[in-house]
Amino acid sequence: MPLLLLSLWLVAVFLLSDRPAHSQHPVISNKEKYQSTLLAKRIMPSTLTENVRKTVLENGLTVLTKEVHTAPVVTVQVWYKVGSRNEEPGVNGIAHQLEHMMFKGTKNRPIQFGRLFSALGSDSNAFTSYDQTAYYGTVERNKLKALLVLEADRMRNSQIEPEQLASEKRVVISELQGYENSPEYRLNRAVMQAVFPNHAYGLPVGGTKADVEKFEVEQVEKYYRNFYSPDNAVLVIVGDFQTANTLETIKEVFGKLPKRQEAGVISPSLSTQHGLNLSYPLTALSTAIVLREPGAGRLLQVVYPLPDANQPDVPALDVMDYILTEGRNSRLYQVLVESGLASEVTASVTSLRESGWYEVLVTAGAKQDLKKIDSMLSSAIANVAEKGVTSEEVERAKTQLTADVILSNRDITSQAMRLGTDETTVGDYRYTDRYLTAVGLVKPTDIVAVINKYLTKEVRTVGFFEPTQKRITEVADKPDSAQTIENFSHGAPVLFSEVMKYLPPVDLATDAIPQVLPNEFKFTNGLRILLLPDRSTPTVTLSGYIQAGTEFDPDNKAGLAAFVADNLLNGTKNKDVLTIAKVLGERGASLDFQTYREGVHIEGDSLADDLPILLEILADVVKNSTFPIKELELHRQQTLTDLQQELDEPSEVARRVFVQSIYPKKHPLHTFPTEESLQQIQRQDVIDFKTKHYRPDTTVLALVGDFDLDKVRSLIHNKFGDWEVSGQAPTLKYPSVAMPEKIVSVNPVLPDKAQAVTYMGYTGINRYDPRFQAALVLNQILGGDTLSSRLGAEVRDHQGLSYGIYSSFQVGKNAGTFLIEMQTSPEDSSKAIASTRQILQQIHQQGVTVLEVETAKRTLISNYNVSLANPEELTDRILMNEVYGLDKVELHSFTEQIQKVTLTQVNQAARELLHSDQIVVVTAGPCVLAEKSIR
Repeated sequence: MPLLLLSLWLVAVFLLSDRPAHSQHPVISNKEKYQSTLLAKRIMPSTLTENVRKTVLENGLTVLTKEVHTAPVVTVQVWYKVGSRNEEPGVNGIAHQLEHMMFKGTKNRPIQFGRLFSALGSDSNAFTSYDQTAYYGTVERNKLKALLVLEADRMRNSQIEPEQLASEKRVVISELQGYENSPEYRLNRAVMQAVFPNHAYGLPVGGTKADVEKFEVEQVEKYYRNFYSPDNAVLVIVGDFQTANTLETIKEVFGKLPKRQEAGVISPSLSTQHGLNLSYPLTALSTAIVLREPGAGRLLQVVYPLPDANQPDVPALDVMDYILTEGRNSRLYQVLVESGLASEVTASVTSLRESGWYEVLVTAGAKQDLKKIDSMLSSAIANVAEKGVTSEEVERAKTQLTADVILSNRDITSQAMRLGTDETTVGDYRYTDRYLTAVGLVKPTDIVAVINKYLTKEVRTVGFFEPTQKRITEVADKPDSAQTIENFSHGAPVLFSEVMKYLPPVDLATDAIPQVLPNEFKFTNGLRILLLPDRSTPTVTLSGYIQAGTEFDPDNKAGLAAFVADNLLNGTKNKDVLTIAKVLGERGASLDFQTYREGVHIEGDSLADDLPILLEILADVVKNSTFPIKELELHRQQTLTDLQQELDEPSEVARRVFVQSIYPKKHPLHTFPTEESLQQIQRQDVIDFKTKHYRPDTTVLALVGDFDLDKVRSLIHNKFGDWEVSGQAPTLKYPSVAMPEKIVSVNPVLPDKAQAVTYMGYTGINRYDPRFQAALVLNQILGGDTLSSRLGAEVRDHQGLSYGIYSSFQVGKNAGTFLIEMQTSPEDSSKAIASTRQILQQIHQQGVTVLEVETAKRTLISNYNVSLANPEELTDRILMNEVYGLDKVELHSFTEQIQKVTLTQVNQAARELLHSDQIVVVTAGPCVLAEKSIR
């Protein structure tokens, strides 16, 4: 299922290593200075909750509605006030297990709900957190009532069947094993259990394998009866609808659902059960928790208990966090990363219903001692408490924090998420408005006060992760003798006639999307820009592309292209690295460069008034970057540490080996960075690569947001017009690559991993292939959605072998790859691979049905229309259409192209593009396919 938003929540919930609403990468979200009163006036012309209406039905259902008429889409979210906080040892993870079961069907609709959501074209998913469980879907506005009907049905009528529970327990265990692969997760779990020994916040949100295995139908049903009732739920609707009419529909659909007597018997949290007093100061463990386990890289985690979200110190704590860890100018970055002691430092304030905590996670530099890092961390925090912070630091952090909130709430799904979180965590959807007002009042003395109150050595809990062995990543081919063909039901596992039978009535005709096209300009130096004014929010989104990707890496210096892009912000002829960070920070702007095979992507955001600053910095770094040797060496050490950790992750190892098993040496896609290649890169290599490949005639910029067209065009010309071209742009010729002649099975062994990750596939089509649209429809049917696709319905939903299985045609300008990715328990890998191959064979030989094609087309069209309502996705779509040389009308004609795809074309694509016996299969993890360890 789509994971754009869910992935963000899962990282926060399970790994607890990222901030909930902003990036932790240095420089990416650097925002600084500005008077609080000016800030409030400049970027908060209205509150986040303007136009929000709260209604409480007679049965207790809380309804929050917010009309946003910028695009004909709407999001529907149901939030239940139950999460892992309502659990105890022995039933840890039951809220999460119930969340999974809520997709399994109801008495009225005994069908996988994911298939219904897919048929509607809804971008739907769910997540479980500490204080709540939420279900969300974003669709075109004409499908609003259908989503309401489905959510009301499963609020009242969900069925917990023994066979389905047994299957879904395997899926949940697969999910948990994926988290267990991460040393950060294992360290965090141990530390949190020590911080909250008598509170459910100390339990992992997803549960444990031991508890999940013991869940019985009666237990899950009891949780469902106790917690899933209208008086324990919040319905949030944001988007293009009329409030009065929609409220009548809500009363019609949800109003008849009764309160449940069981709802009054809600299990208390462990803090109540055990009488835990969360007053301060608390006393933590006197000695550090030390995990000596297989892994890569040393980790330090420090957790300080904090008060609940409603306490007045929370805004000051968040400002403190930004001062300590946000960006190159932050205190802990300067002490730990600039010194080489650490390759990365991240932190987050978590504020929940009953308590909270401040977590700092440090990735040690090569050969650095964790105790020394911990000592320096403590000294740095104590130094801040003793000497205080400057007004400039406080104002910078306040601007950072406030701008992050504004910029992260531009699309309707995020706005609804914010309302739902606030209403279920603190009981007031207006919380963020009050919070931002309080942030604006924070003073330097408040920072010192909260550090002295909460960040003391006496209350903190410390965890060390010390890896015990180096991973084995050498691989070899193995014959296909271990492969077996599993028996399962033949034919289409998804009965689409049943899907249509249970789909709520809906006008399947899609709304016409306004045909607004970007304005395109090309300068004499070859730079292309696309501008689309959008006055819906006082912000601007920038997306860019430079043809300087890893395809140009020399064989012996793999990683060079990324080295260049990652160091652009580290100094120019005009500004050093800290000045660049400060200038961006002063305006709450973000700027980042990400390196891919075929190009470097530029990502930027700013408030509308600050676009000139964003463009000034972008122009300066692409034209005048100097790559100081100190910064290059610091980046090299960070990259080497990152590489070590990547090669400990089954997903990354599987991806590398998969690509290298398909594309031969000397092919532009074959090369990956290694420790040796990264050590070979010299400063002159970086300068030469940048001079050769960073050119205006291979650069495209796209901007969407609140700006005047002529002024921005003139501004860009002023900043980039003198960017000179020298000679012809470098080009590459991609050699043709044949399909594998047989099944190639490879098993990179990473011992002691809890879960295996498998990649399957071969060379595919590029973006210009005439079968591209048919391939998209085919892929949607095969594995485009993990709940409604053929692969998802059989391998995940029916057999319970994988938490997630997906297929995709990854297309580029020069090449493409067809791949299937899945995560499985090691003992289930062979069965899942065999089942996947059989489904490929079925579709190749028998084709798909007309109902499948029509449903897939509706899903793709609806998802595309929904994506255009998100400024980041819209800007990126405009950009890549230009990069691929497509006409700008492609922005709106794409849906017409999908609609024209026929059953004959899809089945022809299946015969030509799906192969079960000429395929590369790479499974990284424990030794699941090899008869002996592969070295």
